[in-house]
Amino acid sequence: MLSLFARRTTRVYPPLLLGSQLVFNIGFYAVVPFLAIFLRDDMLLSGWAVGLIIGLRTFSQQGMFLVGGALADRFGARVIILCGCMVRISGYLLLALGDSLVPIILGACLTGVGGALFSPAIEALLARASNESEQAGKRSRAEWFALFAVCGELGAVLGPVLGSLLTGFGFQRVALAGAGVFIVALAILFFFLPQTPRRSGELRINPWWKTFHQPRFVAFIIAYSAYLFSYNQLYLALPVELHRSGSSEKALGPVFMLASMLVIVLQLPLARIARRIGAAHILPLGFFLLASAFFSVALFAAAPPPEGITRLVPAMLMVSLLTLGQMLIMPVGMDLIPRFADEHNLGAHYGALSSMGGVAVLLGNFLLGGQLDHALTPSPQAATAWLMLGIVPLCSAFAMIAICRPFRRGNRL
Repeated sequence: MLSLFARRTTRVYPPLLLGSQLVFNIGFYAVVPFLAIFLRDDMLLSGWAVGLIIGLRTFSQQGMFLVGGALADRFGARVIILCGCMVRISGYLLLALGDSLVPIILGACLTGVGGALFSPAIEALLARASNESEQAGKRSRAEWFALFAVCGELGAVLGPVLGSLLTGFGFQRVALAGAGVFIVALAILFFFLPQTPRRSGELRINPWWKTFHQPRFVAFIIAYSAYLFSYNQLYLALPVELHRSGSSEKALGPVFMLASMLVIVLQLPLARIARRIGAAHILPLGFFLLASAFFSVALFAAAPPPEGITRLVPAMLMVSLLTLGQMLIMPVGMDLIPRFADEHNLGAHYGALSSMGGVAVLLGNFLLGGQLDHALTPSPQAATAWLMLGIVPLCSAFAMIAICRPFRRGNRL
């Protein structure tokens, strides 16, 4: 069955991977930002239950990246990417057609499993292709990953707009639209994604703590997991802040558009600056920005929201600071992974990074999701949840100062 996806060409072109990220993010951001609102307002679930489901969705994706990366290393990226698209399509169809909580949870998890299959495979392909580019004296690997982020953010602009246009017809129509986007992506990749090398022998998926006997790498992925946990709050905590401010779900589109425009305009310049300054300084700064995103909302949480557009100021501050932190952290962190891996088993190393992030999201959302119920309305207690959210990346900022100290240009671990 896997041989049906074989292709003759083996050369990987980075622009094809960038275009795939664009389309994938259109399909993702058309659906997932509205899932928490659907669970809370339509299914009447409490904050901890919404947090658990959002955490399960993220864990089923990020937590399974290690498996997806190992499968891509074993069977080749192309077949795993195509299978991931089909799994995500099935998850969106369950979200669209399910009429009870069980199929909704299953659909949410399947959307995550699909991403766990195609995302590490695409990242590993981009790492190899961009490494060839860098060795040829062309665009560097960090710059290719920055472009990768820009294309993702272009999709993040179009996705919420598509979702916002369909929210009046119900969440099910939004999920159907997301499935349609991934059907288009599946067709394009089937014909244009080249064959990638496969490994012979048995498939072995070892736990990261046995596969990577590198204490610094283990410490790095634990500290780095606060990035995914923090950025995941765009789907869990941001709708809560919009509810506190009296804004509707249609405000998600413009707020996400703000984040995307920041990335489109600033990602490449910041990536070049980060490359010159180095990981030892950039990663702690990025995590400090993530922490400040939540602390800034805490300053407004107890006060009644003002009238007019100014009610969106806390949400816009949160999204802007999270996005700035992401723009510093993501390209630098992705560029460090091949140095830990020494250019071998890249899919598994990227998978381990994302799997630890999935664990952080699942545990963090479950433990702190209930606190967000108190942040739905202005009160002194509303600030507590935001302060607790900010402590997580703040701890990682201090950890990164120690973890990244040995990194200097040209150094190996």
